[in-house]
Amino acid sequence: MSAQPIRAIVTDIEGTATSISFVRDSLFPYARGRIGEYLAAHREDEAVLRILADARALAGDDTLDDQAVIDLLISWSDADRKITPLKALQGLIWTQGFRDGELVGDVYHDAARSLREWHEAGYRLHVYSSGSILAQKLVFGHTPHGDLATLFSGFFDTTTGPKLEAGSYRAITAALGLEPGEILFLSDSIGELDAARVAGLKTVALDRGEAVIPPDQTHPVAKTFDVIDPANGTVAAREGS
Repeated sequence: MSAQPIRAIVTDIEGTATSISFVRDSLFPYARGRIGEYLAAHREDEAVLRILADARALAGDDTLDDQAVIDLLISWSDADRKITPLKALQGLIWTQGFRDGELVGDVYHDAARSLREWHEAGYRLHVYSSGSILAQKLVFGHTPHGDLATLFSGFFDTTTGPKLEAGSYRAITAALGLEPGEILFLSDSIGELDAARVAGLKTVALDRGEAVIPPDQTHPVAKTFDVIDPANGTVAAREGS
């Protein structure tokens, strides 16, 4: 049986389309330093009320006052916890930062160029990141390369499921209405790539020099988007690169 052609590409963000340092050294500190201020200023907003309620539920204590929840959210931020209410709050804070021009999405040049080429070639582009969907759109929507968010057909975050579980990738496959082998997943995390492969997706590992890519792993490895052949999910140098 011949291999299925790729019809959709799903990309991670941190360490894949952007540097880990951009998220770690710019986005996270920006949001962390404004958690208390933002919650106080927007205390009655529906989105903030939901974040507070979800945080209390996760803590298992619905009697926590606002300051206790703020402290909890800051502790989750410091521990880089992939928790939905924290990600939602970070997204709201980053929205303000991007709109005020204080933040710019530091997307790799090769990623921006390839995403445009793949979109023009007819591939359906999606994002799957532990950052909220709002944050994803902000990062890709405000870059030195212009608005890249319009290139994507859809966005997935932790509300779809944990990135280390194969069921999350099966859910994405169902949402796209494709066969698993028609989807290519890009990430710098071998754990995520392994989970995607179990679900039947094709995979490519991005080695940007920040994450550890074990030599005995079995995914094709690319140092940039430029060398990825989206037609079959292989990695090969292209002419002129």
